[in-house]
Amino acid sequence: EVQLVESGGGLVQPGGSLRLSCVASGFDISSFSMGWFRQVPGKEREGIAGLTSQSSLIHYDDSVKGRFNISRDNTKNTLYLQMNNLKSDDTAMYYCAANPRWSFLLRGVDNNWGQGTQVTVSS
Repeated sequence: EVQLVESGGGLVQPGGSLRLSCVASGFDISSFSMGWFRQVPGKEREGIAGLTSQSSLIHYDDSVKGRFNISRDNTKNTLYLQMNNLKSDDTAMYYCAANPRWSFLLRGVDNNWGQGTQVTVSS
């Protein structure tokens, strides 16, 4: 069974940092493009960061560029998102996604999804 499990979310003050992790099971992520999405109630899920199977291509949404860093450890079947200088606008449910096709990943087409981890940025 393909499974993605996110962790690392929580409550943090503006300007703080969090590191999200996504552990995959049931498949080998080394053949998949991986990414992070986020969603707030009433809005569509948006792709904020993604990278190809061997990290040769990395994409960030402008809203997180320079503050977030996506990385992966294929030996641990794990994806990470280091989030720095967090803002209140970063408050959302964060989802991990996997897709064998890079061109589909950040469009959200045929992604495998995790259950999400909540990030709340508030003083």
